[in-house]
Amino acid sequence: MDGLLLDSEDKYSLVTNIVLARYGRPPMPWNIKAQLQGRPGPSATLILHKWAQLPITPEQYAAECLELQREYFPQCLPLPGVEKLLEDLKTAKTEKGEKVHIALATSSHEGNFKLKTDHLKELFEVFETSKRVLGDDSRIPKGRGKPAPDIYLLALRIVNESLPEGEKQILPEECLVFEDSVPGIEAGRRAGMRCVWIPHPGLAVEYKGREAMVLAAKTGEGGVEDLHQIGEEGDGWADHLETLENFPYKKFGIVV
Repeated sequence: MDGLLLDSEDKYSLVTNIVLARYGRPPMPWNIKAQLQGRPGPSATLILHKWAQLPITPEQYAAECLELQREYFPQCLPLPGVEKLLEDLKTAKTEKGEKVHIALATSSHEGNFKLKTDHLKELFEVFETSKRVLGDDSRIPKGRGKPAPDIYLLALRIVNESLPEGEKQILPEECLVFEDSVPGIEAGRRAGMRCVWIPHPGLAVEYKGREAMVLAAKTGEGGVEDLHQIGEEGDGWADHLETLENFPYKKFGIVV
């Protein structure tokens, strides 16, 4: 959701830089922000706090950010192409005429999710409430947020449990993950799913020349575990797009 459907990543940067400035720290660079994107809030806070060497506890930093987030998150807007994409996916089919099922898998906890989306309820109606997996979902084991694959595997399980009797179960390799973050792409690849990476322009600059490594989930974001699940550079199982505008449905076997 963040940075993929909504411009909330810019809001995160704004909030973070306000707090950093309070304590005489420089603005957050993209090589640090890249490590925060897609991760659960507590994990991102620890990474940022360690880099910034703030003279306050991680808990106080998180509290100061939350105060500002309550002001700025309700100003979030859809990114270019998002409204048409979600509208199209409401009735999309596969090339075989099967219904395309969609779910939301976001690292945002419920409180932040509401701050970012309560004013955009119509946009998010496409995601049934039961098919929204948030970062504080109790079914995701502690410490298994992105880049671990658990959130995407849980989303798929929920979709499969909702299928009408007689409709075949969806396999991971039949799924398409939409992501803007590097840890998110790694999570999708480790779940065995095809991925589309639509990075923020600032993140795209940070990884210029290393796009194939990101798409193969070989940046090392997830450590040494599950290495058999990552891909090979140029294997065609992940794609890089600059925007969600004019999304190439046909390339991914989607008919709208």
